[in-house]
Amino acid sequence: MLSRVADSLYWMSRNIERAENNARVLSVQLIHMLEATNKESADRDWEEILEVCASSEDYYELYDRLDRETLIQYLTISPLNVNSLMNSMIYARENARATRDILPEELWEVLNEFHLSQKDWQELPNTRQHTQDYLKKVITTSMTLQGVIESSMTRGTPYTFIKVGKWLERAEKTARILNVTCEKNIKETSVGTNHYYYWLTALQFLNGYDAYIKEHPPTMKSKHVLSFLIKEETFPRSIRYCMNHVMEAVYNVEGGKISHYSEDLFQMLEVIRNEIDETDIEEMDMEQLMSFLDHFQDRCMTVSRMFSETYYLIEPVHAK
Repeated sequence: MLSRVADSLYWMSRNIERAENNARVLSVQLIHMLEATNKESADRDWEEILEVCASSEDYYELYDRLDRETLIQYLTISPLNVNSLMNSMIYARENARATRDILPEELWEVLNEFHLSQKDWQELPNTRQHTQDYLKKVITTSMTLQGVIESSMTRGTPYTFIKVGKWLERAEKTARILNVTCEKNIKETSVGTNHYYYWLTALQFLNGYDAYIKEHPPTMKSKHVLSFLIKEETFPRSIRYCMNHVMEAVYNVEGGKISHYSEDLFQMLEVIRNEIDETDIEEMDMEQLMSFLDHFQDRCMTVSRMFSETYYLIEPVHAK
């Protein structure tokens, strides 16, 4: 398979996953706004949403202050934000178009249908209901695409590159959400805020509330939530689960053999797995957890770089 094809598949998958993850985060935050008892509560946590969506620095280069409506538009359909949902789905479609001959036709049809509907969404009034409808459309489109991939693609090399992109993007997002939550937890400790809210929100961002509460009824302790989202082997958005699947996918690409050109990548994945296994989440304080999560996010960027170098992928100019 050509490097440019592998590159397109990898980034198509990352952008679809990124759009879905950020849509879930925004959707949960908008629901919390509706449930808030006053304006101060309704406006709470938007700084953290920017951090979770990896758009804080770029946002403040364009705008002087945090305005809720501006921020929602910036994160959803703004052409100025490379990480907006609209741009992520456009990049995914561009990458899919470059590889149409090896992707299921249904995948292209689903992406194209979403693309054609985007113009309509941009022209709709910026109401909360329309925004929620758009977020739901992004999430269901991503889930439909994943269903097409799982049910239609042979488990060959193209499928494996798609899986590496998905699991790496998801692992990095889980770490980012937990990092922001830990930081918020530390800031609010002195004012006696109920921390239950933050850990509940982190679980909702990661679509993990139902799965967690079945494992730990009826408690919501920070250590349990962190351990679940970092080390749980069976939850598909935990860091360990995602990285195990990245390693499995790379083994599949190599046919179970470590070659001279892939040795460094395998070693890095093994180091990450050992770091996760040897970390005792429940014995760490919040500062130590933030350091661990920062370190893991750096590891994700290193793996992405090494994966690109190992298979001669080309870093796309629009990806961040």
